[in-house]
Amino acid sequence: MMKTFETEEDIRREKKAITTFVNVFGGSFQKLDPRDIDYKIFDKDNNLIAYAEVVGRLKTMKTAYPLPVSLIKLSKLIQKRLNPLLIWSCDDGVIYAIADNLNGSVSKPATGDLMVYYDIQKGLKYIRYT
Repeated sequence: MMKTFETEEDIRREKKAITTFVNVFGGSFQKLDPRDIDYKIFDKDNNLIAYAEVVGRLKTMKTAYPLPVSLIKLSKLIQKRLNPLLIWSCDDGVIYAIADNLNGSVSKPATGDLMVYYDIQKGLKYIRYT
């Protein structure tokens, strides 16, 4: 089973990213269990519209590629079926996309779980922090 070790800084970055995302589109979010994906996302009328996994990147949006996500987390996200949203929290903003619209490659780092990596592609969108 995958273990997660989140520092206060990781939690702050994750919350900033999800807040930035929902503020642009209106709506709200709800944090899910640590063994699940990260968030449920609701529209302005409180209808569930998506599920999201937020991945921290200690880089700028320009230098964040390739964008990583754990294959385990990606699988859990896609199983939710309703708009599986990936959000990468970078130093200067967020990069996001519906997972179904992306093409990536799978690799196993020397340490850790299988990872999926995404290069720059059409399905990715950007929001700068203000």
